[in-house]
Amino acid sequence: MKDHHDWKAIRSLLPYLWQFKERVALALLLLTFAKLANIGIPLALKSTVDALDPQQQDIIYLPIAMLLTYGLLRLAGSLFSELRDALFAKVIFHSIRRIAGNIFSHLHSLSLRFHLQRQTGGISRDLERGSRGISFLLNFMIFNILPTLVEIALVTIILLNLYDSIFAIITTTTILLYIAYTLVITEWRMRFRREMNELDSQANNQAIDSLLNYETVKYFNNEQFELQHYDEKLSHWESAAIKNQTSLSLLNIGQGVIIATGLTILMLLAGQGVVDGDLSLGDLILINAFLLQLYVPLGFLGFVYREIRHSLTDIERMFSLLEQPRETMDTAEAVELNVSGGEIKFNNVSFSYDDNRKILHDLNFTIEAGKKLAIVGASGSGKSTLVRLLFRFYDLNSGSITIDDQDISTVQQQSLREAIGVVPQDTVLFNNSIYQNILYGNTQADKQAVIAAAKQAHIHDFIDNLPEGYDTQVGERGLKLSGGEKQRVAIARTLLKSPPILIFDEATSALDSHAEKEINQQLRTISANKTTLVIAHRLSTIIDADTIIVLTQGRISEQGTHKQLLAKKSHYATMWALQQTQGSLDD
Repeated sequence: MKDHHDWKAIRSLLPYLWQFKERVALALLLLTFAKLANIGIPLALKSTVDALDPQQQDIIYLPIAMLLTYGLLRLAGSLFSELRDALFAKVIFHSIRRIAGNIFSHLHSLSLRFHLQRQTGGISRDLERGSRGISFLLNFMIFNILPTLVEIALVTIILLNLYDSIFAIITTTTILLYIAYTLVITEWRMRFRREMNELDSQANNQAIDSLLNYETVKYFNNEQFELQHYDEKLSHWESAAIKNQTSLSLLNIGQGVIIATGLTILMLLAGQGVVDGDLSLGDLILINAFLLQLYVPLGFLGFVYREIRHSLTDIERMFSLLEQPRETMDTAEAVELNVSGGEIKFNNVSFSYDDNRKILHDLNFTIEAGKKLAIVGASGSGKSTLVRLLFRFYDLNSGSITIDDQDISTVQQQSLREAIGVVPQDTVLFNNSIYQNILYGNTQADKQAVIAAAKQAHIHDFIDNLPEGYDTQVGERGLKLSGGEKQRVAIARTLLKSPPILIFDEATSALDSHAEKEINQQLRTISANKTTLVIAHRLSTIIDADTIIVLTQGRISEQGTHKQLLAKKSHYATMWALQQTQGSLDD
């Protein structure tokens, strides 16, 4: 199962690498040259030492050609390796860029359901680790593991050809023991690393969640509680990290014993060969150089193997984000929404977020083109769900929603959302300037259009009096602005979008009475001749609505104008009387 996931991660990477097949082939060619140069270094060293050994010949001369060859091989090995890295950089980083872009795009295409249950910190870590994993995997698997195996094979062949087979046997046995020991111990200790990563993600999620809710922490004096909660997760991480480090020491000690034993046996045999006259000093140095040359990359084997395994896991986890199903998708026959008047119809609409709790029950109502319809009701009655369904954040369980007789499930989502502007109850702004946040409504608009929208939303004078004006930074989620200021920015942003259909989801809930009256007067002007849906808490803001619907537990309990509903003396009239009493008490 584990191998299946590893191969799955590698297969996921291949399409991104294939576009650079020529560059990859050239990098592998440079790698081959670098390895051949490395193999040649001990041979050049042997010839140099033998030429300088008085036991070998009567006349000692300086082997300039061999020394130059030695230097050139050293340079060639380094040069080919650097050229390979430079050439391969484009393959790695462009692949990471494309993969990250695809995942980012896919995350934005996923349903609201996915985003309501996701943890931002965990996803950001998955992307970060996955990107790092790709870089590590490509670099080390292609340029470390495979070349080392090739080098081992070449060295074994050279030793078999030049010397007694015992040298090749001991060398190969030492290396195989080293690799087997490394893989077994590394596989055992990987659980500690996995546990570390899991606990690290949990601690990271806890920290991000706590910092995002900074104000709430302060309101309840829970800094110590948050620290304790965070420290609990870090204490588990600390325990796993200690086990990880201790097991690493065990791995390194075992590797050291195997290398030292193999090298000592070979040096004893080679030394005896020199004493017996069967081998020269150059042969002794050649064997020693070959082994040291092999053990250097093998010294990283435990680390590389572990990191490759982790990289494959991280890559697979990152790619699993691409496998998250898209809940609302355009059909192959989807066409652009054509808004002529903007009439909206809810036809027998039923919806539930899960099977256990139905939110809306067979709703039927029409918002006539250019008219205003208001929806009121208690919290949890399904008011905001209607907005989400109209935006097609979710698909219906049954029924249909049409705009100018076009079923929204058969049109392109982008064109649907272009036609609708919404001012939400809870306005969250980007950590950018006020100007950029308003411009978000229409990124192609010019500065005059942004200022005009701000004036319409009654926020221009406030912005103009700020030291940095429209360049004022709003902070993360707009926390540097008051609720009313954020709401006005949201209104300006929607005005800049200038859609034919408007939705105000308790858009003035964060404003004081004076500001609310100003904004509502402006909203009336803005929404004139536009199809408007208003989700309202304060009934005083919707008395001019052409139709008011009272929603009770996902069903329409009353429907009519303000006067008609008061005359019925039912739910709406009771709500009105209660709010009028509260209003007089507030005054």
